[in-house]
Amino acid sequence: MRTAPPDLPGSQFSDSPLDRALALMLAGEGDAALRWCAAAVQQDGSVPSSLILTCRLLADAGRTEAAVAGFKLGLSRAIDAGNLPLAVAAAADLKKLGTDVSQHMTDIARAFCAGSARLNDTIAPPPPPLPTAPQFEPLSSFLTGPALLSKATEILHKASMEYEDRGETAPPMVTPLPLFSALEHEGLLALISCFEMITVSAGKNVITEGEEGAEAYIVARGELEVRRSVSDEQTISLARLGNGALFGEMALLSRAPRAGSVVALRPSILLVARRDALEVVAEKRADVGVELAAHCRRRMVANLVRTSPVLLAVPPEERPALVERFETKVYEKGEKIVEDKCDPSGLHLIASGEVAVVGHEEGGESFVISTLGVGQVVGEVAVVLRRKANADVVAVIPTVTLHLPREDFMGLIREHPAIVASLYLLAVERDEETTSALTGQVETMVGEAGDELVLI
Repeated sequence: MRTAPPDLPGSQFSDSPLDRALALMLAGEGDAALRWCAAAVQQDGSVPSSLILTCRLLADAGRTEAAVAGFKLGLSRAIDAGNLPLAVAAAADLKKLGTDVSQHMTDIARAFCAGSARLNDTIAPPPPPLPTAPQFEPLSSFLTGPALLSKATEILHKASMEYEDRGETAPPMVTPLPLFSALEHEGLLALISCFEMITVSAGKNVITEGEEGAEAYIVARGELEVRRSVSDEQTISLARLGNGALFGEMALLSRAPRAGSVVALRPSILLVARRDALEVVAEKRADVGVELAAHCRRRMVANLVRTSPVLLAVPPEERPALVERFETKVYEKGEKIVEDKCDPSGLHLIASGEVAVVGHEEGGESFVISTLGVGQVVGEVAVVLRRKANADVVAVIPTVTLHLPREDFMGLIREHPAIVASLYLLAVERDEETTSALTGQVETMVGEAGDELVLI
């Protein structure tokens, strides 16, 4: 069995004593869990997740004083390891024990905020794995009750002494984190104060596809998988999420159903913040709101690159500059994105949700020509062919788009001429489809949203 891997953002996990300890703790096996995580601290007292879990078990057993001291050590070690989420999780544990954590939260924010003296100028390479320990053993099963608690306290005390014996060496540098390290100290402090800590067992659905969500999550320690259903019987894996990963943030923009599921592959420690709490911070601090919106936009584009013909036509190195041209737009169910017989406001890339293209017969009857989903383009017929829209485009469910204003379109195609070909072909195809439907040359298509027919 391998030792606990480094608690660094992006670290990959293998089976470890901490996995075993977390699983036992979640199953209510406190003594057994403590034997595993305290032994992990004994082996390497610098791993913050081992320290924090040991302290949590001591706190549950009533050893509050030892737990508080250990949580403070774990928090410092998490900062040194560059794991902001795990440091915030340690602060959450301290707060539960009645400790004033304001200074600790300030220390976290100062270490990772924009302009911090502890930030590296460049992204560090991933850490090498720790050496394999083929015969890792938990503490003796003969240790139970007070004897076990005393042994765990002794191990924590030794780890604390080792930390203090470092002398006057400069604190280690940490790697800048997306979103967080773009904020100044006060803004970052306000943002991280929104998050609460939770622990989930392996196999648990943290997010379930199709459900409405109002939370964003950060992985403090663990590993999760993003999955999406492609049919009733088939599910594909989209990504693996490790330490430091932020997910579920699309819920901050709209109430659209979750586009995929996120499942814990191993016992994991997460931070969670609700949309309403983050909205309060964004209202009070414009810098946080602007950076949250920019981060969500970058994440949306990263997802759209796989499917959008507009973005695929642009060389990868040019996409970041392209992203800055787009604005994030949010539409509620039933709201028009494009209006028939009107000049469109611009081009839309669907980032989340679903829309219906709705035609209107001369007699006033309305019908759905087609439905469009994530990665598809809206408004290209009128913008590319330079004329008024010939159908409505309506949000079937809450929908988020990346919007390029019409006046910016010419500048876009001058800088990225490859976009013109794909958009022109798409515009002509869509225009023919709409015209044929309106003249009765094709069978009307009716879309569905959930169990309701999409009839406008």
